[in-house]
Amino acid sequence: MRLLRIVPDNTRFKFVWFRRFSYPLSAAYSILVITLFLTVGLNFGIDFKGGTLIEMQSKAGAVDIAQIRHTANGLGFGEAEVQEFGTAGEVSMRFGMQPGGETAQQAVVVKARDAFASQYEFRRVETVGPRVSGELVQAGTLGVVLAIVGVLIYLWFRFEMPLAIGAILGTLHDIVLTIGFFLITQLEFNLTSIAAILTIVGYSLNETVVVFDRTRELLRRYKTMPVAELLDLSVNSTLSRTAMTATTTFLSLLALVLFGGTAIEGFALVMLFGVVVCTYSAMFISTPVLLYMDVRSAGAREEAQEAARAKASAAKAKA
Repeated sequence: MRLLRIVPDNTRFKFVWFRRFSYPLSAAYSILVITLFLTVGLNFGIDFKGGTLIEMQSKAGAVDIAQIRHTANGLGFGEAEVQEFGTAGEVSMRFGMQPGGETAQQAVVVKARDAFASQYEFRRVETVGPRVSGELVQAGTLGVVLAIVGVLIYLWFRFEMPLAIGAILGTLHDIVLTIGFFLITQLEFNLTSIAAILTIVGYSLNETVVVFDRTRELLRRYKTMPVAELLDLSVNSTLSRTAMTATTTFLSLLALVLFGGTAIEGFALVMLFGVVVCTYSAMFISTPVLLYMDVRSAGAREEAQEAARAKASAAKAKA
């Protein structure tokens, strides 16, 4: 029985050559991300800003956003963010942090129910106070930083220095591009977003390790092959596996975006973007970086170390 092949076995695509386009593209995108981060900033959700989120479903089906916004602003809690989402008749309202602690936040919910309960069914109510939101910011930031540091340490010990540097640059590249997705789309950044970023880091690590393991194997096998050809061969030889993984993951996430509902839509959208970015990064960013590293010497050093270990093991067995 013949196995399914998305990519032919004899593919010889020149991935390294496309660094002439991928590097300027990623550099321009990164500059845009930095600019947006300093000027626009992330759209933090109530997990980080504090405040009250209310999601309602109209009992009549149709909604008048202008009327809802006028009523919400008249409750005396400042300007409310009102927007439709999901299916017809679903509305979300966001009220900023109110002075007076948890009691003041609960007063928002009480007044909102009095104003809208006759025409709308309350589906979701979340209230986060200033102390809790501050703790979430600190814990979320610390979690992301520690996870990234752990991944970088793993890569440093997993590969020889040139390969480790390429893998680290690829992982950081994927994180920057993912943050850029939040900045450009102004998708709400909350605790679920942190989970998405950490998942993307793991996916990026997986893609890079697969390609670089093949690169290390080919360095031992083809000692005279030009580095550019060897790097192209390493990507092409893993391309069928990469295409299969990316396609199945992409289709699964697309189903979550279309049919998963609003609760996980943001997470699925970010992951959908992350799968594309990680696949692109492993082929067009991380691998071409090795052209500028002394990978041939790194492969020779690793081979010599393995030979020395094998010799020591044989001598110990004889003894």
